[in-house]
Amino acid sequence: MSTQQSNIYNLLGKLEEALDKGFPLLSSYMVVVKRDVVETLLDNIYASLPTEVQDARALLRRRDEIQHEAQMRAEKVIRDAQAEAARLLSESDLLQAVQREAQKIKEQVIADCDAMKRKAMDEAEAIRIQARDEVLRTKEGANVFAEQVLTNLEQNLNQLQQVVKSGQVQLERQRNEVANAAYAPQGGVDVPADMRVN
Repeated sequence: MSTQQSNIYNLLGKLEEALDKGFPLLSSYMVVVKRDVVETLLDNIYASLPTEVQDARALLRRRDEIQHEAQMRAEKVIRDAQAEAARLLSESDLLQAVQREAQKIKEQVIADCDAMKRKAMDEAEAIRIQARDEVLRTKEGANVFAEQVLTNLEQNLNQLQQVVKSGQVQLERQRNEVANAAYAPQGGVDVPADMRVN
């Protein structure tokens, strides 16, 4: 287990501890916890996540901003082109050239915006897949660790059960020996076999 994963598990343990220490409400259906404690733990957990996950979250937050910026850029270029075309309205040849250039710029800007959006989505998807794979590997490691712990616990319980059974047998043997000693012949008087404790 990596130091990063260990740190996340420690923080999750502290979060569980904070919930356990919370004030129970409605027969423990809900608990009241200190907000600053939980917020600090959550901030630390987010800070301890793999860099890819943090980058994915930041990229997803930026996606709408990127789209908006691209749209604003396209609209500004179009407005500039329209203004330039209006200024050259009296010159038909120049006006046609400007209109063609404006259309070319518009198409280029739209293509650039589409490419930016596709690139952002592809990067976000790649980061999401990588983060998902990391989570799956972490979960698999946790399952293996839990299985090892349970196996060791089962072995310890079996050994403890053997010790308990051995103790019970020993106690039963001692009781029989004490009982037989109590009925042992004294002063030459023999105890009938059917009265002896075996």
